[in-house]
Amino acid sequence: MRLTYVVTGANRGIGLQMAKRVLTLGHQLVAICRQPDTAHELSALVQESNGFATLFAADVCDAQDLADIAQGLDHSVDVLVCNAGVMSARGGISDQGNDAASISNALMTNVASPFFTARAFLGALNRSSAPRIAIISSLMGSQQHQGTSAYFYRASKAGANNIMVSLANELQPQGIAVASFHPGWVRTDMGGDHADISPEESAHGLVQQFDSMSLAQTGGFFNYDGKPLPM
Repeated sequence: MRLTYVVTGANRGIGLQMAKRVLTLGHQLVAICRQPDTAHELSALVQESNGFATLFAADVCDAQDLADIAQGLDHSVDVLVCNAGVMSARGGISDQGNDAASISNALMTNVASPFFTARAFLGALNRSSAPRIAIISSLMGSQQHQGTSAYFYRASKAGANNIMVSLANELQPQGIAVASFHPGWVRTDMGGDHADISPEESAHGLVQQFDSMSLAQTGGFFNYDGKPLPM
């Protein structure tokens, strides 16, 4: 069954690999990133998609940017992937990188933007027969994860999980499934060169979970391979 995917932060890392996987499986793709002019690999992917992909510019922290894209769509959205995210200062309590600007950026991008994105595309999701929202979170946001660094990245991903639960509760009566996913420890700019898995492996597992996602999973937090995780 061909689905229509919206993927934010689709210009690099896991987002780019998810965009590739979506098209490989024959789905339709709406890709969103802040600066398409510099997203050369994503732009080439869209141009070579034979009309199966479109690319839009938006800052996911700008609710109007997202609303403008959603209002311009003339079709339903089956899977909304809130992938865009940023890392905060990586150190502990003495890390001077934990300043107001850095904290605000992490909270707006990782917590507020999934809310803005879900709200913007709600109408298009409601036109789908099996709508679903996937929020890319992190095991670092789990309250059971033992960590002493990256304070506001952890806090923001815990917040993203909380946003997910609220969305799941509100949207379940509309038949919209909502869940959050840990992509694994991935070899990206954020994960570093010594991480466990490649972006391709993460994206393969994530898209597999999204394709089969239903209301049975709503409100849950899952690993990229489908294993339930504690919030």
